[in-house]
Amino acid sequence: MSDSRSNIVLIGMPGAGKSSVGRLLAQRASMHFIDTDALIRTAVHGRSLQDIVDREGYLALRRIEEKVLLDLHCTNYVIATGGSAVYSQTAMAQLQYHGVIVLLEVDLPTLRSRIHNFDTRGLVKRPEQTLEDLFAERSALYLQYAEISIDCRHRSPQEVCAAVMAGLRAANLSGH
Repeated sequence: MSDSRSNIVLIGMPGAGKSSVGRLLAQRASMHFIDTDALIRTAVHGRSLQDIVDREGYLALRRIEEKVLLDLHCTNYVIATGGSAVYSQTAMAQLQYHGVIVLLEVDLPTLRSRIHNFDTRGLVKRPEQTLEDLFAERSALYLQYAEISIDCRHRSPQEVCAAVMAGLRAANLSGH
């Protein structure tokens, strides 16, 4: 990757494996790792994402997430974004400028099997929005931004990591 696009940016639904795969990918590619959900928790002094949604609403969490993403200035990182990062065109443009966007795709049944209680997950969604509606809405956004898509169904984090690395090589987007 060129210096301006030295990051690998993982996007996808909560439960897709961005953090787990991101840690492995960073290790195997000799890169650093950062989880933007952890950065958000630091920015709000340790409060949980769910607490922000409950007390201030989903739009407040989106604003905090956007600020965290726009303040992120790093090179040679694997970045695991929050599932709602794709709602900020400005943040996604910056992430694309500095990295390759990789979508970790899962289907709804897989998500349900991985996350048993979405009500405590800190999901950024409208109060009346169902998980099915959220999934459909975000899927379109994920596909809009993704340069590489990896099917994560029935794959271990190690297998997904290998598939990401192969996808980067095949697309000639990685010097790793």
